[in-house]
Amino acid sequence: MKDIDAIAVLQDPVRRRLYEYVAAQGREVGRNEAAEAVGVARTLAAHHLDRLTEAGLLESGSRRLTGRSGPGAGRPAKVYTRARAERSVSLPARDYRTAAELLAEAAEQAGLDAGLCAAARRRGEALRGSAAPCGGLEEAMEMLAARGYEPHLEGVEGVEGVQDATEGVRDAEGAEGATGEAGRVVRMRNCPFHAVAERFPPLVCGMNLALLEGLLGADGPVRARMDARPGECCCVVVETSKNNIH
Repeated sequence: MKDIDAIAVLQDPVRRRLYEYVAAQGREVGRNEAAEAVGVARTLAAHHLDRLTEAGLLESGSRRLTGRSGPGAGRPAKVYTRARAERSVSLPARDYRTAAELLAEAAEQAGLDAGLCAAARRRGEALRGSAAPCGGLEEAMEMLAARGYEPHLEGVEGVEGVQDATEGVRDAEGAEGATGEAGRVVRMRNCPFHAVAERFPPLVCGMNLALLEGLLGADGPVRARMDARPGECCCVVVETSKNNIH
């Protein structure tokens, strides 16, 4: 299916909400859960989820959601996750990816890592403008979401989107010492530079880190750092700065 046809599948509002919910979870989602999350009947959710799978926007599989096995465990249920393939449409046609890859290749061969990071940090500062450094994780979550990083709190159950996630931030920060440093970690499910980062990971990941350092500000209560993890699209983490913990 062509990209434009796949994206057109999201025109239906129920289908789009189901896609957005599954994509936001970062894990397998069953039909019952998805239906309840968007407030529709299970049969209608199943129809739309299968249509999204046919379009290549979701991937499906099956497993027992009860966690049990053997006799009496029940039949495996169909589950869905966001597809890894990228979809994009440009009218008229553009090919920015090839240009980005050529520039990245040239920068890597010329050893321009430091210069690229300096430029990225300046761009982050320019995007922040005259605003003060990011004031906390709630604000950081909103900034990251606006730029397509899909931030989520690690270890927080039932987080759905930025609004619920930021509520989780306030809960974590309000529990004085209860959750520790791990309760203040935000990770990103999506890297906006994923296609180029796959080919030039040290160069592009360093650029990404520098961009976020400029965007968040160096003197605020949050900071960015590298933390590579298998299965994570982005290796940049935002957490409460240890220098600001009293």
